[in-house]
Amino acid sequence: MKDVMKKISILVVVALLMITTFSMNSLTVQAAETLDVEAESAIIVDANTGKILYEKQSDLKLPPASMTKMMTEYLVLEAINEGQISWDTTTQIGDYAYWLSANPGFSGIGLIQDKNYTVRQLYEGMAIISDNATTVALAELIAGSEGEFVKMMNEKAEELGLPEYKFVNSTGLSNVDLGENYPEGTDPNADNLLSARSAALLAYHLVNDYPEALEYSSTLLSELDGRPLQNLNWMLPWEDNNFTQYRYEGVDGLKTGHTDEAGYCFTGTAKQGDRRIITVVMKTDSKAKRFNETKKLMEYGFSQFETTELFPAGYQLKKESILPVSKGKEEEVEFETAEPIETMIKAGEKDLYSIKYEIDEEKLTKDGTLEAPIKAGEKVGEAILQYNGDIDYGYINGESGQRVDLVTTNAVEKLNWFMLTLGAIGDFFSNVFTTVVDFFKGLFS
Repeated sequence: MKDVMKKISILVVVALLMITTFSMNSLTVQAAETLDVEAESAIIVDANTGKILYEKQSDLKLPPASMTKMMTEYLVLEAINEGQISWDTTTQIGDYAYWLSANPGFSGIGLIQDKNYTVRQLYEGMAIISDNATTVALAELIAGSEGEFVKMMNEKAEELGLPEYKFVNSTGLSNVDLGENYPEGTDPNADNLLSARSAALLAYHLVNDYPEALEYSSTLLSELDGRPLQNLNWMLPWEDNNFTQYRYEGVDGLKTGHTDEAGYCFTGTAKQGDRRIITVVMKTDSKAKRFNETKKLMEYGFSQFETTELFPAGYQLKKESILPVSKGKEEEVEFETAEPIETMIKAGEKDLYSIKYEIDEEKLTKDGTLEAPIKAGEKVGEAILQYNGDIDYGYINGESGQRVDLVTTNAVEKLNWFMLTLGAIGDFFSNVFTTVVDFFKGLFS
């Protein structure tokens, strides 16, 4: 009897442990799904694929303050990449930029007129300490005037596919604060506007198209005219500094922002292993809060998601990976994925992903065949990743899913002219026979 009671007691303990573990896991998942971010809007994006991992009112258009400078950075780096200017190109400070620089209300660092500054020096001032005068000097260098540069900003925003945006100056200040210096062609009372989604997409393009931007956004300290430039990003790896409490592993950018209209905002990015995420918080109520809320987003992104290969290169859907071939020595050809499909997914959700095929109709004849000759590895379409779970935030670039090429597994040679001729003759008599049969069937029907 004692042995029986002992066994029952053990079973009860094991059952209680299992229930407790399940409950704790459920609470963890529930807590993650109800992420409480104290910001007007927010978003997390996988920087490798553009997949959105979380969003909160990310389509709201709000003043982005100095996060505007990400677009200025993009256009400067593009001009360097295209050879229009170089890091060593020099320019001088115009009257408008000098006025900004001398104004303590705009956090001016006091630039000097009649002095040559390199693009590198000005870019550091813009990227590290978010200086407005160096930003305007770069805009004027590239476009001749800030008004013309603003046109470039809006054109590039459209080209990059930003869904919600309006650029009225290069710095992120309010035009009303610029007085008579507001850029020509813009509303003197207007503000720049971006949604968190658009800010994240801009950051996505910036770090992927011009990763050298991260070298500057992660620089802790530099100097200009003998004055220190101290980075405004408290999440960088500071040591012996009051900011160490805000440090977060892997953070190397990207752009802070603050005005009275915008509140405190921040576009952040961090890399851990092969994973990089981009986060945006807009309209928080303090310097510290924008970093604390960003830390919440980053911890959620890195703890709840893992990079996983869902489908290997050479993957084929059963019974769907064959196309008929015309005028070839073989009647069909197989195809497969050219590359593996890899993305950040929540732990335990691998089975919620599938792929579908999208065959390139322009590759097919009217009869739906591929016409020989066909090369091995020839692209015939794309495989599109699909998520079949409850909440799908989609992709920052508007894509319906990640795509990889579908390519043929082998070559198919074209039949020689003699065999093609025989085939054509055979088709002719086959059609004649079919027509005759149909005629007599019609007589007796």
